[in-house]
Amino acid sequence: MRNSVLNFVCYFVLIPVVVCFGVFVLGDRSYYGVSAAVVVLALVPMLLNIERQRLRAREISVLAVLTALTVAGRAVFFMLPQCKPSGALVVAAGALLGRRSGFMVGALSALVSNFLFGQGPWTPWQMLGLGLVGYLAGALFCGRKPPRFAVCLYGAAAVFLIYGTLMNLSSLLMMTTAVTWQGFLAVQLSGLWFNLVFALATAAFLWLCFPELAQKLGRMRVKYGLRLT
Repeated sequence: MRNSVLNFVCYFVLIPVVVCFGVFVLGDRSYYGVSAAVVVLALVPMLLNIERQRLRAREISVLAVLTALTVAGRAVFFMLPQCKPSGALVVAAGALLGRRSGFMVGALSALVSNFLFGQGPWTPWQMLGLGLVGYLAGALFCGRKPPRFAVCLYGAAAVFLIYGTLMNLSSLLMMTTAVTWQGFLAVQLSGLWFNLVFALATAAFLWLCFPELAQKLGRMRVKYGLRLT
């Protein structure tokens, strides 16, 4: 009940209030400030819902290790722009452990890894983008035995369409105060190569690692009775 009230307040009260404030009070002069506030408000309910799950130490440890692996994967491949296993690990976490686990690993890995790569106004967007990729992976695949090809296809599509589009939109909002469809299209086209590389890297790492991760995490889930969702 408390989670439902929190979701309703954030999504149907606070976010519309922020948007109306930007339109009628700021006169559409602060696109980035308003959109960043909306992104943060979108993150809050999910993070608080996970906090209230009362996870046991064994479950927190699994999420912490997966988050650490995602951060380490991004750091190890720092010399190869966008060619990183972070997207694959987030998808695997969601597909194997559940949508909330996928969201947590995605959001926290973006936040923690930016202590190495640099925090900035782009951080909440990265948290939301990777979090959504992991959440939707859990909603689609958790509780099933998806074929490796389906997981790889989803990983590539989600990273390209969800994460890539959100990051392109954040770049546009940071560059200009006059948001237009032409500007959005230009940013999408300029980021096409980077998003495509990240999508292909995600599919490749999933193809290589997903069967092993499924075996190990499945065994841990049964052996230790993990209650991750």
